[in-house]
Amino acid sequence: MSAGAATLPFEALARAVLDACGKRGIMLATAESCTGGMIAAALTDIPGSSAVVDRGFVTYSNEAKMEMIGVSAATLEVHGAVSRETALEMAAGALTHSRAGMALAVTGIAGPDGGTSDKPIGLVWFGLA
Repeated sequence: MSAGAATLPFEALARAVLDACGKRGIMLATAESCTGGMIAAALTDIPGSSAVVDRGFVTYSNEAKMEMIGVSAATLEVHGAVSRETALEMAAGALTHSRAGMALAVTGIAGPDGGTSDKPIGLVWFGLA
């Protein structure tokens, strides 16, 4: 299988997101942690995506989450960076700090280390606002 063939499902999904937003006149923002901007890259690799994609926030560190999109220190302290609560605050913050009408956020533990029994490697949370 070629590298291009491996990416086709992601491209199809990105196109579906762009088409759905475009049909509804919705601008989209992303807030990404574990994916490091790869969702925004997948979207913006498609010609015409600028009609839908407003911006992407790469908030890999807790400081970036707080400074760029307003995730609260209390949320990070109580629930951690990889949590439902943080993902939801990331999405809400991306919406607040953009011109978008919808925001997608992702945070998780990609590995190869950093996992715990409560939060194993591979745990991912998505947020939508």
